[in-house]
Formats: sequence, C-alpha cells, structure tokens
Amino acid sequence: MGVRTLQEIHAEIDGLSERRTELWQELSYGHDSRVRDEIKALDEELQGLWDEHRAVKARLRFGERDKIIARARQEERLERAA
Repeated sequence: MGVRTLQEIHAEIDGLSERRTELWQELSYGHDSRVRDEIKALDEELQGLWDEHRAVKARLRFGERDKIIARARQEERLERAA
C-alpha cells in the first residue's frame, strides 16, 4: 500500500462523514439495526483514517519512522560513550 497524501485522506474522511450524517438523519426517523451497524462500521473506518492522517503528518514533520529510531539509537550510544 502506497502512502496517501493528506488531501486524499481528508477527501475520504469528508465523504464518509457525509454518509454518516445521512445515516444519522435516517436513524432519527426510526430504529433500524442495519443503519446502526453501518454507522458503527463508518465510525471505525473514520477512526482508522484519522490514525493514518496523524501518521502521515508525523512522517512529514519528523521523517520516516526507521530513520528516527536509528537516529535516536545513535544518540543514545553517543550519550553512553560520553
């Protein structure tokens, strides 16, 4: 899976949020377990997208995770040697 841009993630979040709003409106007319289950699934998917969004922002700000860990380990070794 390739890394998506923040704009792509936001577009998907916006689309799913609109769908969730429609479902909440539909649910307000009366209880429907299918609608409730779909809302729950959308909530979980949205949570995953927000997690992805935070990860991409962190990667853009601080760099790749592997490089950060390697740099931290190197600094730790230098501190122990000093």
